[in-house]
Amino acid sequence: MSSFFITTPIYYVNARPHLGHAYSTIVADTMRRFHASLGEETFFLTGTDEHGDKIVRSAEKIGTDPQSFVDSVSREFRTLWPKLGIRHDRFIRTTDPDHMEKVQRFLQKVYDNGDIYFGEFGGHYCTGCERFYTEKELENGLCPQHLTKPEFIQEKNYFFRMSKYLPWLKEYIEQHPDFIRPERYRNEVLAMLEGGVLEDLCISRPKSRLSWGIELPFDTDYVCYVWFDALINYISGIDWPDGDAFSKFWPGEHLVAKDILKPHGIFWPTMLKSAGLPIYDHLNVHGYWLIRETKMSKSLGNVVDPAVIAERYGLDAFRYFLLREMPFGSDASFSEEALINRFNSDLANDLGNLFSRVLSMNAKYFGSALPPSGPVSEDDRTLMDLADESMRNWFSLFGSVQFAKALDSLWELVRALNRYIDRQAPWTLYKQGDNARLGAVLRLLMECMRKTALCLWPVMPETSEKLLHQLGQTLPESELFGTAPNYDLRTEIGVWNRMTEGTPAASSNLFPRLEMPEELKQAAEAEKQTAKAEKQARKQNRKNVITEETKPAVTFADFEKLDLRVGTVLSCERVPKADKLLLFKIDLGETEARQIVSGIAQHFKPEELVGRQVCVVANLAPRTIRGIVSQGMILTAENGDSLSLPAPTSMVPAGSKLC
Repeated sequence: MSSFFITTPIYYVNARPHLGHAYSTIVADTMRRFHASLGEETFFLTGTDEHGDKIVRSAEKIGTDPQSFVDSVSREFRTLWPKLGIRHDRFIRTTDPDHMEKVQRFLQKVYDNGDIYFGEFGGHYCTGCERFYTEKELENGLCPQHLTKPEFIQEKNYFFRMSKYLPWLKEYIEQHPDFIRPERYRNEVLAMLEGGVLEDLCISRPKSRLSWGIELPFDTDYVCYVWFDALINYISGIDWPDGDAFSKFWPGEHLVAKDILKPHGIFWPTMLKSAGLPIYDHLNVHGYWLIRETKMSKSLGNVVDPAVIAERYGLDAFRYFLLREMPFGSDASFSEEALINRFNSDLANDLGNLFSRVLSMNAKYFGSALPPSGPVSEDDRTLMDLADESMRNWFSLFGSVQFAKALDSLWELVRALNRYIDRQAPWTLYKQGDNARLGAVLRLLMECMRKTALCLWPVMPETSEKLLHQLGQTLPESELFGTAPNYDLRTEIGVWNRMTEGTPAASSNLFPRLEMPEELKQAAEAEKQTAKAEKQARKQNRKNVITEETKPAVTFADFEKLDLRVGTVLSCERVPKADKLLLFKIDLGETEARQIVSGIAQHFKPEELVGRQVCVVANLAPRTIRGIVSQGMILTAENGDSLSLPAPTSMVPAGSKLC
């Protein structure tokens, strides 16, 4: 039996769990369930990261010791996951004795290999990141993550020879295109590797400054840097180096948010290479959940409690919304209005209506017993082919972490089944007394509904089981696919009549429509009116500035001063707390990617721009926007209320001159 190993980040316990933590862990749970449905033996690891400066400071703020503090917050994570339908195989803590011992073994192995050395270093230390930054890595003198000025610290520490393995890592990523996915994050890591800003990694903290950590095995005056400690959980959690789980499940796959791309995409693979261990199979990177286009923040008071939302709207509806609403890798906006609209359109109107209609007709026409199959018509064959194609797309897309597209491919079948009912008109067949054709139609519908319910199990496990029960069916051989010997859901493709004639079915009303609460209606209307007023103001402003006059002519010498180039967008994301701003990394054919801030977020989705070519003013003097240094300007063309991005009609080399 093949195996599948998936990990979440181990969550830092300086704050309570929120929607972002829930999304990562639910996605990992669905991936584990998906691979179990393919007959693979699975292992799912999650947990908490409990060392470092921030833990000590957080504990001091509430007047307790670090161990008591981490025990309390870690318990909140552990308690939440079952409430969200999450089944992990191990919940690891970096304060677990076996993890601490294995971190020391790993450190000793890398040290014995000659890849750890002692030296004096002066660096810019960001407490929020708990790491040192070089001058090159700072942006306008600020930490690029927290936009705060780091503290300069000069001290003696131990360093990992990460630079030794950077050329190897660059070559490995180039030779394995799906090693980091989606592609935009692969490109971002390559840009870091090519940018010349990465150096050896400081992996210790002197006990004179920080004692809350794992002692270095070769120098007890120092503790291990929190990231070097935390990353090792991915193998300590499966009993590296000698455990059966390690030999069975490693290498596996990691799931992380984009803010921790560098440690997972650069630190971790070079650490594994130094220790002589196989590199993980995939690094799957997702975006942020935004609240009204702003990243969630405790200080802003916009943090969403996942347990409250799941209880209010139903656990499976919540899980479905998260995977369906966010294109994996991109940012997405969370609101209760969006969840209600998605619930009503997909679950109530499409899936719920399908099961309600078919099972009601089967009860009325056949006493709720499954009718026999009959001759296959041309319409039936078309529907069967669509069902097979939908399942093939489901397996392909879900397996490549394109969850939203996978669910959409399944919903193509759900919507087609509703259209098939309207075309076949079972009520007319009943009036005509054509019971043979009537039975064949309902039987085919229920066969397709069974396939749909089976595919939905990873995302909506409780709903899947209820839908199957209503059809008189169960999950194959066992409560969990993964424990069913030799069962693989892919064997359902092209195979029909797996339901026994006469099996009793039930009625269905799983997803009654939700009414939008009055306060949400009022908030939505207020936003709509505000947007309308802003649009009218922009129109009026344009009328005021448009005149018959043109700008004064410039000389050719003036024009020659402009450095206009074509660039390829490597990455694009929203700027936190800024509704209009997008942050670009653009390849202009230089040694380093250009960072450019552009106020076009209201016209373009970030994920749509990655890979496109744009025209850039490359020699515009840098300026700081919202604490971010912008090194150029992207040219746009305005047409009324819309914008377009001028670009070559075909791809040209990055950095090509416009003349």
